[in-house]
Amino acid sequence: MSSGRKCNNCGSADIEVDNARGDAVCTNCGSVLEDNIIVSEVQFEENAHGAASAVGQFVASDSRGGATQYGKFQVSTGTESREVTLRKARQGITHLCSQLRLNNHCIETACNFFKMALIRNLTRGRRNTHIYAACVYITCRTEGTSHLLIDISDVLQICCYELGRTYLKLSQSLCLNIPSIGE
Repeated sequence: MSSGRKCNNCGSADIEVDNARGDAVCTNCGSVLEDNIIVSEVQFEENAHGAASAVGQFVASDSRGGATQYGKFQVSTGTESREVTLRKARQGITHLCSQLRLNNHCIETACNFFKMALIRNLTRGRRNTHIYAACVYITCRTEGTSHLLIDISDVLQICCYELGRTYLKLSQSLCLNIPSIGE
């Protein structure tokens, strides 16, 4: 299929554009003129229950690099899930640290521990409050503050044993060398 463009190498107008491969090739000399072409068309598919859904990705003209998926006609604002998770974690950790009267350095450190846990998928299947509390407790232990696990448990009204299990799993999985209490 000819696209009406001309080849930069031989000047031929016989350009084949293949949307499935995402490239444009000159049929005269074989030069690849374009690759990774973004297709601006919408396709629909029907599932087993008869519902239609759009297939593909939506790339806005003012996009910052991330495509949002059509899914079942749900187009988000372009904010990635990880960004939302990190923002919520920062809010939860900040709230907990303010209740424990911890400084901004402790908040940043706890957020960094959360990022490490998130990267290693240690947050899956665990309650957010348990993960936030464990990250704050790891911070308290590494920074040498006087806070105990039961203090965090009391503030959040969480079972101390559940919180302890989450803390141990995170500290072991992240290979952290945490000092003992009272050193």
